[in-house]
Amino acid sequence: MMLMAMTPLCPVSINAAVTDSVEIVAGDSLADDFGVVENDSSETLVTPIESEGFHQSLKRKFIEGNAGFMSLVALALILGLAFCIERIIYLSLSEIDAKKFMQDLERKIKDGDLEGARQQCRDTRGPVASICYQGLLRIADPSEDIQRGVVSYGQVQVSNMEKGCSWITLFIAMAPSLGFLGTVIGMVMAFDQIQTAGDISPTIVAAGMKVALITTIFGIIVALILQLFYNYILSKIEHLTSQMEESAITLIDTLSEYKRGKHEGEILDEA
Repeated sequence: MMLMAMTPLCPVSINAAVTDSVEIVAGDSLADDFGVVENDSSETLVTPIESEGFHQSLKRKFIEGNAGFMSLVALALILGLAFCIERIIYLSLSEIDAKKFMQDLERKIKDGDLEGARQQCRDTRGPVASICYQGLLRIADPSEDIQRGVVSYGQVQVSNMEKGCSWITLFIAMAPSLGFLGTVIGMVMAFDQIQTAGDISPTIVAAGMKVALITTIFGIIVALILQLFYNYILSKIEHLTSQMEESAITLIDTLSEYKRGKHEGEILDEA
């Protein structure tokens, strides 16, 4: 009967095995996160893989989504933003401190400085000053005619503020429509490729579907961006319109009071 002696493992060999396994796991994880390059001297160089930037990703998706239709969507975005920026600049320059302006104008009218009031309106930009100037030009007319003239001129100013908004709504409607058109054409491309290949392959279908979905996504994004700018423009127009209405009411009341006081003064002078 032979007895086999059990030889214990050496601690040095155990540590070496553990170290080798750790190096293998670490090497695998580094290979996933970094690019491994072997040079001629059998040395392994680990270099980090550069991540794709946002503009590069956007450019790649733009090309993948059929550059022809994506260019139309991008053109709708550029033209729509151009009209939005123009309207925002125009409306921002039209805004004034209407309350302070009307207080100064009312004080001059009550003091009888009509020419100073007109000069103040001429030196101030915006629709509020314009309608006040039109009312001061008609100060000799009856109050009903002054009110009618101010209201009519106010409608003209509102039309000027809304100029170009119809083009913005057009591009808001066009952007998703162009995206859906790209979707339909992408589907047609997919079916054409299936017909040519004679087989329904996921690879063949995926190419056309990818074009369809990318154009749709970009069209919807463009419409959302333009819609935000358009709602902001509408809010500024509403704010200016409310200022015009309040200023017109204040002006008509001030002119009526001025004419009433002047008429009573003339009666007292005659008496």
